[in-house]
Amino acid sequence: KNTEHTNSSNNENTITQRVTMEIDTATHISNIETSNTHTTIDASVVQSRILQSASIAQQALVENADDGMDDVEMPTFDKLTHHGKRKTEYRRIRCPAHRYTPLRNDWEAILTPLVEYLKLQVRFNTKTRSVELKTSSYTLDASSLQKGADFVSAYMLGFEVQDAVALLRLEDLFVESFNVTDVKMLRGDHLGRAVGRIAGQDGKTRFAIENATRTRIVVADTRVHMLGSYANVRIARNAICALILGAPPGKVYNNMRNVAKRMNERF
Repeated sequence: KNTEHTNSSNNENTITQRVTMEIDTATHISNIETSNTHTTIDASVVQSRILQSASIAQQALVENADDGMDDVEMPTFDKLTHHGKRKTEYRRIRCPAHRYTPLRNDWEAILTPLVEYLKLQVRFNTKTRSVELKTSSYTLDASSLQKGADFVSAYMLGFEVQDAVALLRLEDLFVESFNVTDVKMLRGDHLGRAVGRIAGQDGKTRFAIENATRTRIVVADTRVHMLGSYANVRIARNAICALILGAPPGKVYNNMRNVAKRMNERF
């Protein structure tokens, strides 16, 4: 009985010690104040999930104040607009026969960026089967008409709407087109085999070149259209020319793998 009494008293003592340690730990944690200081520039847009203590947040504020860049503001300039009397300009883009049905299906998606963002007047002339663009009094940017014409022209060449919209958003993109016979004079079955080497089985070769060079490629009959930046289009053009000249696809795959590795290291 004495031994059981002593064991029970020891267990009670250890339990009370654990409870007091947990209470002390909880009170210590509650004394630490956390700060939900946002690490982004605009806290209303993106909220950070990193919770910092008040001391760390205060230290970060002191370090930022020592830089002396808080009072410096970057200048902002408005876009250039027309001065004086504004001249109305037009652009007309002809619709090929094989793009007439896709244009009718994607007409709303094409119309939205042209009207809402570029502030252009757009219509489709059924007699001439062409898309007509016109500037209006609401058009602010002088280059909006040319950007809209490039966007519609890229769609007429065979690019998807999502890919052609990149011409409106980025300034360093352009479209390059060439014919297969410009690289090598081929006729008959030789020309068909060259086009088949560019596309590959189920489009595998074309997709590999697109993913490696970050471009978009359209093969329409014997014409090849490429959309991308200057350096990327040059790499894709060299790969396609090698396929036209008779290089085996395996060698082109290895070159594309090396190109993709270099581009990933660069970025």
